[in-house]
Amino acid sequence: MRLVRAIRRTAPVAVRPVTSVELAYMLAVFLLAVLSAFAYETLSYVRRSRETTNVAFARVRALELAVHTLVTDFAQLEPRPVRDLVGASSLPAILADARSADLVTLTRGGWSNPAGLPRGTLQRVSYQLDAGTLKRSYQTVLDATLANAPVSRELLSGVKTLTLRYLDASRQWQTQWPPLVTISPTNSQPLRSRPLGVEISLELEDLGKIVRLIEVPG
Repeated sequence: MRLVRAIRRTAPVAVRPVTSVELAYMLAVFLLAVLSAFAYETLSYVRRSRETTNVAFARVRALELAVHTLVTDFAQLEPRPVRDLVGASSLPAILADARSADLVTLTRGGWSNPAGLPRGTLQRVSYQLDAGTLKRSYQTVLDATLANAPVSRELLSGVKTLTLRYLDASRQWQTQWPPLVTISPTNSQPLRSRPLGVEISLELEDLGKIVRLIEVPG
């Protein structure tokens, strides 16, 4: 009798077979997990692509704005010299000298005045390249003094080089302006001289080299 009880206790329990409904349910759960994983990867890819596209669009937009600002300033050159900051001498309407910290300084017209401030429409602007960032600054008055602080803003980052060339009356490209002539008190023509055209060569770290030619009116 004890032997029979021991055999009954150690007898294996019968395993119930999996029904077709349960098998279908397990398969559905497995497929749902796989599809969820694929959907998550797809959404992540779309999100990353959108972020990359937004960054690239913002970069191109900043480049377009910077080039447009340069083109507008040069296209509105005015032959108006200004006094230097200490009032000792006059500066040319457009001044580009490798010895200066500024890439170029010029007098431009068309300075909008929506607030109706008591000022003219001429503006003195300068461009600087500081640690790979192109900056534009302007004086709040045309003939500024040391008491007038310029207003500066960043136009474009990631700039490797910015080279400017100027087409003179002899159809020769100059790397500085005014060209190498002697400016004397009796010869003010170089102070008012303007190039026939300007070549902008902008090299960026990510987008390569961009060249624009600008015709200077007048």
